[in-house]
Amino acid sequence: MIATKPRILFFNPVRHAVAAYEALCRVAQCEVVTSKSRKEFFGDVRNKYHNVEAIYRTSASGAVAGNFDKEFIDQLPPTLKFICHNGAGYDQIDVDACAIRNITVTYAPDPVTNATADLAIFLLLGALRQLNPAINSIHKGNFKRGVDFGHDPQGKTLGILGMGRIGKAVVQRARPFGMNAIYHNRRELPTDQADGATYVSFDQLLSDSDVISVHVPLTKGTTHLIGKEQIAKMRPGVVIVNTARGAIIDEAAMAEALDAGKVAAVGLDVYEREPQVDERLLKNERALLIPHLGTHTTETLAKMETLAMENARRGVLGEELLTIVPEQLPPR
Repeated sequence: MIATKPRILFFNPVRHAVAAYEALCRVAQCEVVTSKSRKEFFGDVRNKYHNVEAIYRTSASGAVAGNFDKEFIDQLPPTLKFICHNGAGYDQIDVDACAIRNITVTYAPDPVTNATADLAIFLLLGALRQLNPAINSIHKGNFKRGVDFGHDPQGKTLGILGMGRIGKAVVQRARPFGMNAIYHNRRELPTDQADGATYVSFDQLLSDSDVISVHVPLTKGTTHLIGKEQIAKMRPGVVIVNTARGAIIDEAAMAEALDAGKVAAVGLDVYEREPQVDERLLKNERALLIPHLGTHTTETLAKMETLAMENARRGVLGEELLTIVPEQLPPR
């Protein structure tokens, strides 16, 4: 009797790590979901996908399924034991609901670091130098006319909100530009892990930073972590960069402060209600806006796909998983 391969359901096709996908297909039955909506998937999961053991998903999976919230998790078959997310931020997944169902969630934190930090530096320098108005000006045929002055990064204080992998990588990239780094975390890091940055309180980071770069995960506790009250504590002419999650900042309050001149410029890759963006940000030339491209490179996406698939392979074959989300790790 031929043993049946374990089934892995892909909510998005693999586009870059094709060789890794082909290798996975030799040991597992891999298939891309054909459901066109959340409602249709709820019907399909009761018959077509009744014995799936693992799900591979990306941040774009919500286009079909919506968030992997409790309602979604409760619809999954008893055979489903692993959700393997292709990305570092997994706020779209209700990890508590997964734990109740004994579903292990994995993510891909390491591959995203360099590409996201690179883009953060691009946004930081572009916003600090006021490049967006200049770019718009030249496209309108106004070569340098009416272009305001920017600022040098040298000697400026860079405040890192969230000193994880990406925050540290941003500090390392900012140092050659002569920036002085401070950071705020839930807890102070050992000196040898802080990459030369100085730990400060949240309020001190707000008041002392010339540039604030956001790198905390989106949770109930960090939603609107930066709002009207926090912006009021910032220096006049502050620059805000966000490559984490849009809802960490109250977008309306930030747009208002940008229009008022309290905030000199913003560099944003993420938005509170993606794909919608506050109209005031779209209209303000001092807002350097990118459509969530933090990891949007061939090399980085291939690494993310490979890690997510390797977790799926290990899960369905009974091997040790590589990157389980912190909430599901045993206490140290």
